[in-house]
Amino acid sequence: MADETIDVEPAPAAHKSFLGHLEDLRQVLIRSLIAVGVALLLCLTFVDRLVAIVEYPLRNIDLFEKPQPTVSFEIGSTRLGPYTVTREQFAGLPAGAAPHVVFQVGTAKVGPQQVAALRLLPDAPGADVSPLHVRLHNFGPAEGFFIAFHVALYGALILSAPFWMYFIGSFIMPALKQTERQAIFPWVGWSLFLFLAGVLSTYFVLLPVALRASVAYSDLLGFEGLDWRAEDYISFVTHFIFGMGLGFQFPIVVLFLVKLGYLTHAQLAKYRRHVCVASFILGAVLTTPEVITQVAMAIPLYLLYEICIWIAWYWERKQRGALAAPA
Repeated sequence: MADETIDVEPAPAAHKSFLGHLEDLRQVLIRSLIAVGVALLLCLTFVDRLVAIVEYPLRNIDLFEKPQPTVSFEIGSTRLGPYTVTREQFAGLPAGAAPHVVFQVGTAKVGPQQVAALRLLPDAPGADVSPLHVRLHNFGPAEGFFIAFHVALYGALILSAPFWMYFIGSFIMPALKQTERQAIFPWVGWSLFLFLAGVLSTYFVLLPVALRASVAYSDLLGFEGLDWRAEDYISFVTHFIFGMGLGFQFPIVVLFLVKLGYLTHAQLAKYRRHVCVASFILGAVLTTPEVITQVAMAIPLYLLYEICIWIAWYWERKQRGALAAPA
């Protein structure tokens, strides 16, 4: 019996293309993970500076308040304070609207007795900076290591962002036509701009206000609100910042739907009240589920929605003008 030859049909080109895309995607993921891993090792080396960056909003907790004189007390190697005082209580404060001085606590012998004595330290470190009223604490032997890793991981994601964004873009862009690339670049640019605007406005303005409101609310309830757990503070700040960055993508989604014709200026104006409620819901989902952050996030989101309504009105007006123009 003659040997029969069985012809094996080659795999379809589409199947090969699909496998090739999977391999390209795997390469993108591997390269992105390597970039994040290298950045993570670098951030762990300078994690103390990253923690100082995260603590910046806490040091500016009195951003919109009138500065007041403060004093700190140094006993041995331990420093207490700063504490808000008046010039009537400490008449020897240096000149200026809000000086911050450090007194060294010691004793002096008066006859047979020892009495407490305060000595003003000249050019005390930190005398020219805003005092940090809230103190962060670790309540476990391993908390410091977990906090360092979490902060370094967030820093690594930001530091390696240009690399993994480039890798992802190099995977997606070849599948787009030239006209699609030209159309998508402005949207990506505005998306990045709004994300940075949300992050920076939160970091420099909203966070100090929210933190100060938290302290004030604790005082209103009769609780001492100046000692916080460091892990809770880091989690609060990072979720708030990245949540606001994502929340500021809301106008991109709305205007993209307007461009596609799914929404109109009249529809956007009609659902104002619904969006106001949705802004508070987004504040709870994207940040932390408590009133201060919800309000701090809902107000900017609603203002951005109002801007979207005006932009949609302008686009429709421009489109009507183009249709009415003679050929």
